[in-house]
Amino acid sequence: MASSNFVDHVRIFCTSGNGGAGSTHFRREKYIPKGGPDGGDGGSGGDIIMRGNSQMWTLLHLRYKRHMRAEHGKSGSKQRSTGASGKDIIIEVPLGTISRDLETNEIMGEITEDGQSKILLKGGRGGLGNDHFKNSVNQAPNYAQPGEDGLEAAIVFELKILADVGLVGFPNAGKSTLLSVVSAAKPEIADYPFTTLTPNLGIVSYRDNRSFVMADIPGIIEGASEGKGLGIRFLRHIERNSMLLFMVPADADDIANEYSILLNELKQYNPELLDKSRILAITKTDMLDEELVEEIEKDLPEVPYIFISSVAQKNLDKLKDMIWLGLNF
Repeated sequence: MASSNFVDHVRIFCTSGNGGAGSTHFRREKYIPKGGPDGGDGGSGGDIIMRGNSQMWTLLHLRYKRHMRAEHGKSGSKQRSTGASGKDIIIEVPLGTISRDLETNEIMGEITEDGQSKILLKGGRGGLGNDHFKNSVNQAPNYAQPGEDGLEAAIVFELKILADVGLVGFPNAGKSTLLSVVSAAKPEIADYPFTTLTPNLGIVSYRDNRSFVMADIPGIIEGASEGKGLGIRFLRHIERNSMLLFMVPADADDIANEYSILLNELKQYNPELLDKSRILAITKTDMLDEELVEEIEKDLPEVPYIFISSVAQKNLDKLKDMIWLGLNF
């Protein structure tokens, strides 16, 4: 994808920890010079664990992680003391992330709920100490088990969710400008059609350190569902959005008609898209006075709407509130 702050595919070489070795210790005290075996077990090696985090929307934090290694378990010691287990590696991922074994392409796990965990690579078991091997025949075993080796694999993490909010509008409706203002995304912006030729994504910061992902979908034109303009090349991305933000500029000849055309293109492509939550944003309203706003409102379609200006940053916080409420987080 063109956006640098949205990452939906990373590959990490992961290694779980080795188990610790069992101990071959014998009890030796002042008045017990020849005590029996009391070697403890080795600790388990650390696991590689994937865990869901509903406050994450990208795999960006994993982009430069090339290797992850869990800790090895510690060896057992005297008085049947078990060695400490190795520290697990917990990889936090956005909901909708799947992990695959790069070599076999087998799905290792999928995360769909906040806090859900999946062990991808189990750490090696610790070895048994010599205390486990004493018997009537061999009362002083001078051996113990070594710990098991950990596992290793090149794991691919893929984020299946593209975005929470998809921006839908004709070319030059102000979609890229809005995305550039409310997020760190830097889409190309110019006053000519089809400036956006690939979907751009940005993480929009919200109150209390929350956020959501917004996608600038390349402009739709009438007949796009039939192959005109950029055709259906990017309509498929809209299927993966939770909410649709329709954008129509205030200087359009007929705002209600443009909205209707956009809605019809989505319906022709996939009728199920009409079941998604929708908001209508009338853009480029920095030059409108209250009288003009009231006049425009008379002919607007029956859908939640808001007047915004990305350049003047008018009503952008209110827009974020509407989006967050509509996403039902």
